Parts: sequence; structure tokens; C-alpha cells
Amino acid sequence: MIFAFINGFFLSASLIIAIGAQNAFILRQGLLRSNVFVLCLLASFFDAALIFAGVAGFGAIVNANQTLLQLVTAGGAVFLFAYAALAAKRAWRPHGMEAAAQAAPSLRRAIATLLAFTFLNPHVYLDTVVLLGGLSGAYSGNARVVFGIGALLASFVWFFSLGYGARWLTPLFAKPAAWRMLDGLIALVMALLALSLIARLV
Repeated sequence: MIFAFINGFFLSASLIIAIGAQNAFILRQGLLRSNVFVLCLLASFFDAALIFAGVAGFGAIVNANQTLLQLVTAGGAVFLFAYAALAAKRAWRPHGMEAAAQAAPSLRRAIATLLAFTFLNPHVYLDTVVLLGGLSGAYSGNARVVFGIGALLASFVWFFSLGYGARWLTPLFAKPAAWRMLDGLIALVMALLALSLIARLV
């Protein structure tokens, strides 16, 4: 049982920790100290729901529905390109922490953005529903449940660590140049993710 839990935790962590759309957004909100708890909780909950779906056996169903995957992939690419453009615009005219905090999005807008990053990004489905769901097939009965619990816990630990750990970087991000680098990196990551999605359609 313990090995199933450990495997679930670290396999999930290895997929979540990679730089991605959700992580970049949570990091920025953490730096701005804007709606951090709510967004970390929702990000964890969304991932947990997808992981649960995969462990419950929906991974094979989603993976077999090519039309659905293509629609989500195309929509995700458009959204990521749009957000990359916004991040690039912020990088072009960066502000310090005080000015950036004033530009923090409202809770409703932040939640809508997080929803889009989660459910319009096929990589999330592939990592949680398909990959983790498929790997959970190596276990049966209670061991499979324990594997899923380990994977869920990794998501909660990571997002809350990222959101609240970002405040340690606050002194650095008091300088406009640091925001330029962060938003430039976010723009690059989003654009690369969008291109990778387009490549899947070709």
C-alpha cells in the first residue's frame, strides 16, 4: 500500500511541477498576493477531479474520443496564444510590485482564467486523466485507491507551496526588471505550449 501511495504522489508531482500554464498563473497570483488561497484550492480541486476521473477509468474513454481531443486542443491553442500576447505586452511595459498589485485581476476574472488554463489545456487531460489514469491500472482494489490519494495529495501540496512560497520572492519582484523577466518567461511558455498543441493537430 505504501508503495502505491509513494508512486502516486511522486508520479503526480513530476507531472505537475513542470512549468506550465497553471503553474505560471498561480506563481504570478502568489507574487501579487491576490486571491491566493481560493486559486490554490481551486487549482488543486480541478486537478484532483481530473485525477479521480482517470483513476476511475475515464482515461481510456477520453483518449479514444479523437474529435473531442481535437476540439479542446484547438481551443486551448487559441487561448494560450492570447494569454502569451497579454504577458508579452506586460513584459514590454513592466511595473514594480506596487504597480503590478494594483493591476491584479478580480476574483471572478482570476477564477475564469484558471478554469481556462485547466480545462482548455489538453496537456492537463493527458497528464491527469490519461497518463495517471493509465498508470493506476497497475494497481487494483485498495492499492489503486491509495495510488489515487497519493496523486491527489501531490497536487494540493504543490499548488499551495507555489502560491504561498512565491511571497519569498517579493523583494526581488519590487523591481520592474524582474516582472519583465517573469512575464517574458510566461509569454514564452504559453507560446511554446500553444505551438505544441498545434503540432498535435497537424
